[in-house]
Amino acid sequence: MGTKDETESAVGVGIDDGAGGSGDGAGVGAGVGAAAETTGENAPVRFDTKIAVLLRDDLEQWQRLNVCAFLVGGLGTASPEVVGEPYADADGTEYLPMFRQPVLIFEGSKERLTAAHGRAVSRGLREAVFTSDLFGTGNDRDNRAAVSAVGGDGLDLVGIAVYGPRNAVDKVFKGTHMHP
Repeated sequence: MGTKDETESAVGVGIDDGAGGSGDGAGVGAGVGAAAETTGENAPVRFDTKIAVLLRDDLEQWQRLNVCAFLVGGLGTASPEVVGEPYADADGTEYLPMFRQPVLIFEGSKERLTAAHGRAVSRGLREAVFTSDLFGTGNDRDNRAAVSAVGGDGLDLVGIAVYGPRNAVDKVFKGTHMHP
């Protein structure tokens, strides 16, 4: 969605260097889904929320794609405000809606992923998780059983997706970097 420059401007400041944005992330539910004010119809849209995925840096390429697809799959049902309007081409053919804002993909070590998960939980952010066990299952029932068999601190995470206020998500992803 958008150009590389538009996506990079949506990233925010300081993810890579650990600055994590501004504010303290208080009031996680406040203002979720609202876009910041813009001036003029050609002004870039700035969102006060962020959709971000963090993938473990030791995954194979096919695993990264698979994990990313699964992780973002639940966001639209859990947070319907992230979904835009349906699309239609000039011929009138209708298409499904997509996210209304960029999805930012980051990568990090197993330790960074575990730390980010802990920060997301402590901030009360909605989070999707994908564990290494899910590569060996073939359906949602078995996926849920694999996750529920392990305590949160013991999950062998290979990816997480988080949606919430921009500054809170920035702090969750502190120390990670954009996926190449």
